[in-house]
Amino acid sequence: MSSTHEVLNQAPPRVDLDEYSTNPALTEAVARHGAGWAAGHLAEVGSLVGQADFQRDAELANTHPPVFAGHDRWGNRVDAVDFHPAYHRISAAAVAHGAHTSCWSEPRPGAHVARAAVFMLFAQVEPGHACPVSMTHAVVPSLRATPELADEWLPRVLSRDYDPELRDPATKSSAVFGMAMTEKQGGSDVRANTTRAVDAGDGTWRLTGHKWFCSAPQSDAFLVLAQTAAGLSCFLVPRVLPGGDRNVFRIQRLKDKLGNRSNASSEIELADTVGRLVGEEGRGVRAIIEMVGQTRLDCVLGSAAGMRQAVAEAAWHTRHRSAFGAPLIDQPAMTAVVADLQLEAEAATWTALRVAAAYDSEDAESVAFRRLATPVAKYWVCKRGPHHAYEALECLGGNGYTEAFPLARRYREQPVMAVWEGSGNVIALDVLRAMAREPETVAAVDREVASALGQHRAFDAHVQATRALIGRVQADPGSAPQQARRVVEALALALQGAVLIREAPAAVADAFVSARLGADRSLEYGALDPGLDLRAIAARA
Repeated sequence: MSSTHEVLNQAPPRVDLDEYSTNPALTEAVARHGAGWAAGHLAEVGSLVGQADFQRDAELANTHPPVFAGHDRWGNRVDAVDFHPAYHRISAAAVAHGAHTSCWSEPRPGAHVARAAVFMLFAQVEPGHACPVSMTHAVVPSLRATPELADEWLPRVLSRDYDPELRDPATKSSAVFGMAMTEKQGGSDVRANTTRAVDAGDGTWRLTGHKWFCSAPQSDAFLVLAQTAAGLSCFLVPRVLPGGDRNVFRIQRLKDKLGNRSNASSEIELADTVGRLVGEEGRGVRAIIEMVGQTRLDCVLGSAAGMRQAVAEAAWHTRHRSAFGAPLIDQPAMTAVVADLQLEAEAATWTALRVAAAYDSEDAESVAFRRLATPVAKYWVCKRGPHHAYEALECLGGNGYTEAFPLARRYREQPVMAVWEGSGNVIALDVLRAMAREPETVAAVDREVASALGQHRAFDAHVQATRALIGRVQADPGSAPQQARRVVEALALALQGAVLIREAPAAVADAFVSARLGADRSLEYGALDPGLDLRAIAARA
């Protein structure tokens, strides 16, 4: 080879690592929140997703996105979505390891935390498949509200088998679920939906209308919102009817998206489509409310997983590349950037698993805490993801901006978590709604935050200011929407600070309070107080 093409000073591929055991924030949070019993399984998953062939599958699933085929070669309507085999290999592995429903099929203390960690490990490397995995997880509480549907579908939903073929449900041992809620004219305002459902008199309903976003249209069944005489109602719509006939489920097209390329998102039409009522007629929002909480938490988990991928790739590159006579990671400016990126990832990870732990208990305190903490975390962590991905990408220089490295894909992926399951204003207004209608939720979060008072002056001042802001909003509900985002941001930072002060290493907690709550905090990554232990934080990346 010509000497001009000798490859020097390039980082080796970041492959064949245990992505669990090399992530101290995740391992520590799992142990702290009662899921230490899952460490062996999580290390197994971490080694799997760290393998070079798994990462190659992640690349293939995104560079060869799903393709819609409306008709077969003879002209029969099939409404099929074809995926690269790599997508199915990844999905099969995630299901086999319980990323979807292990907390429901094997309940025990810490089960939701363990499942959250498995979900994060898979989503760290390939996030697109996590959409149907998340929806399959989230439908369980909704199905349980209707015993006859639960008896029929839950055994398949809880299965560790993966079978992507669409056929008679009675012949399948497993099932994956999707959702079809939003319409052109309403978006997040689902009460504006125009899809109609008429009682067929035989225990089923007939649905007619459109859905502007239908996630994972290849799924076995969907939860769909439609209007009845009693109001907005929820229905289970299978792709294939008992006996093997196809239900009317007309895919109009697949969305051409910024990111999330491996996952199919579609527009669909329903025309006398068979569905079965979930919950009570006219109580569709109630039927899906618990599901929404679960999927919003998964958005937090997905964003935190993306942050882990971003900072891990940045740290790997800077440890293996030198400039101006020293490894990049040892140069103070870069040390500060990597430490700050790790700080953000730690705050997201610790907060995500603290909220997941609240789903492991049904006591009044846990229920109240998670009702408010879930949307607060969803708003803040998901919004922090895109800029975090950009800053990590920049650490790789020109390499980071190319599609040959994973951070370009991650940069395009992170915004979707903030849009899914309610974009910023929808989530912020939901926080206000919970505060007004369920004041016990505010008290529960305040008790969580108060548990860390007395150790950092800046944190104590932030909590005092947050309490005052909440008081003003509660005293003047009419002006509350104008301050919704301020309230949620303040609550999120207070919650993250409290969790880190109580649980994380002192170097991490001290840096978070200084960098995110201190009087001289900066708007950009890497502008940290040099008196902090930045090397110790960067070493955790």
